[in-house]
Amino acid sequence: MNRNTFVNSKLKSGLLAWANLFDVFTMLDSNGLACNPLATHFSEYELVLAVGVESELKASENPFEELRSFIANSYSFGYFSYDLKNHLEKLSSSNFDGLNFPDIHFYKPLHIVGITKSGSLHILKSSINEQDLKQEIELQVASTPNIVHTSTSPRILGRISKDCYIQTIERIKEHIRLGDIYELNYCQEFYASSCTINPLETYLTLCQISPTPFACLYKHKSHYLISASPERYILKKGNSVISQPIKGTIKRGNTDEEDNQLKNLLKNDPKERAENVMIVDLVRNDLSKIALDGSVNVTELFGIYPFKQVFQMISTVQAEVDPSTNPVDIIRATFPMGSMTGAPKVRAMQLIEEYEQTKRSLYSGSVGFFAPNGDFDFNVVIRSILYNSDNQYLSFSVGSAITIGSEPRREYDECLIKAKAIMQALNQKSC
Repeated sequence: MNRNTFVNSKLKSGLLAWANLFDVFTMLDSNGLACNPLATHFSEYELVLAVGVESELKASENPFEELRSFIANSYSFGYFSYDLKNHLEKLSSSNFDGLNFPDIHFYKPLHIVGITKSGSLHILKSSINEQDLKQEIELQVASTPNIVHTSTSPRILGRISKDCYIQTIERIKEHIRLGDIYELNYCQEFYASSCTINPLETYLTLCQISPTPFACLYKHKSHYLISASPERYILKKGNSVISQPIKGTIKRGNTDEEDNQLKNLLKNDPKERAENVMIVDLVRNDLSKIALDGSVNVTELFGIYPFKQVFQMISTVQAEVDPSTNPVDIIRATFPMGSMTGAPKVRAMQLIEEYEQTKRSLYSGSVGFFAPNGDFDFNVVIRSILYNSDNQYLSFSVGSAITIGSEPRREYDECLIKAKAIMQALNQKSC
């Protein structure tokens, strides 16, 4: 089966219709793409779908400690919200939150289904007879038409004005001049109230507009994450740990010649390279807390990767850990990811709370899974729509790394480039 055909196939629509019969599911979707030098735990599968709840872990006073015991010897799918930072550092979050997502949610699924690159369906885990489950899914797929986008267009508003954004960037740059920080990831929210969308339709439309290797659709009762993430936060495979921060974005060209010009412009842009290397150094420092001495290496610096909407500058940092290292300790040492915070990380997060207008919630958090053998893989929640179907609040945020060389209007334009695919998926012309 052709990969582009598979991305928008009846099979994916049917799988989502089946999964949506449950209160909880996670679809991890590579869209036929790969920008990682190491194979994932599910490397033979194009898509993995974890459905239903056998048991679950929700927000608690000691989420990381509880997670250590919860994930032992089992598949656990779930997410970390950005505001779990408050359990790792002396930080707080008091900004407006229209979404009300739990800070953490992990669950052991009833069923796990994998779809190979050829489109074959495999049952990886089932709480019932595997053949019965396969027949149930196949019947649902056969009876589900291709999902087409029929949702009404929500009225999208910016949380702040362009002028306010520019003024805020100037204040952040003053902190850089004073030596408070070197770099800060500043984000702005776009939102819609009293908004009704079909999350399944919207996800399929977003993947068609902007196919990415770490896309996912996550449902937790009335809360949905619709994500076209291009970025891996962290992977553990055996004793190897890898992080792939993205810093550096430029739009795609309309012709091959323009495309190559823009690609080279990004590759050689001093500001973008400075952003990237600062975050690479932050990731190296985070990984060194749990890595074997001398094992932290930058295996790729300033790699330029093409996506349908943009080119991205991606670097890869790899480390080795002792086999006895608990997987949750690796997350604790590196979360939140440096690409979404800044450097130094704690001061950057303090200033994020001060200058951003809304609580980030799951945005700039992470979705993924832990495997029974201790392997894991998690994305970075960016280029994503968050939706609460109970209160009909929809939100997406976009941001960029602010350095001393940042030009505010250019940073604002970069935000709009990152928002473009989401706006198209929501049937919007512009922000």
